Amino acid sequence: MEARSGLRYRVGMNTPPVFQAFSPADPPAEAATPRRRLFRRSATLDDLNSLSRDTAIEALGIVFTEIGESHLKATMPVDGRTVQPYGLLHGGSSVLLAETLGSSAGNLCVEQDSMCVGLEINANHLRAVRDGKVTGIATALHVGGRTQVWEIRIEDGRGRLACISRLTLAVVPRPPV
Repeated sequence: MEARSGLRYRVGMNTPPVFQAFSPADPPAEAATPRRRLFRRSATLDDLNSLSRDTAIEALGIVFTEIGESHLKATMPVDGRTVQPYGLLHGGSSVLLAETLGSSAGNLCVEQDSMCVGLEINANHLRAVRDGKVTGIATALHVGGRTQVWEIRIEDGRGRLACISRLTLAVVPRPPV
């Protein structure tokens, strides 16, 4: 277990972190630690996928597939919409999937009067993908009042890591509609 910013989280093999609230001055006993809900807003997969209509997200075929306690997952096809001229998954497509996941997850963590916007994203493309689909999963590294940092893992159809990305978000006031 590691402690950061008033949160304690457990990370296991191939599982997202489990966030638990604690007081940094006096961490409670392990068995008595209550879980903290990471996502403050409730949303369904239908909600997230409907927000994607008529956007780059829909154009690339990205579909949200799972909302966990502390992670968000989506898939993207590897086809003519997402490959570069040599038939490999385009790095820009991977980055669009990563930013979509991280930003969407981040916005589920803020109150209705706030929103998250991207500040910085990086990606390391580790494995070529030529066909099928890729799956991305976003997990929080830091969820603060002004910034958030998300890690997004993108795997090929066989579960092999194809891209690892880190997204930094700013939490800003939501403009009036």
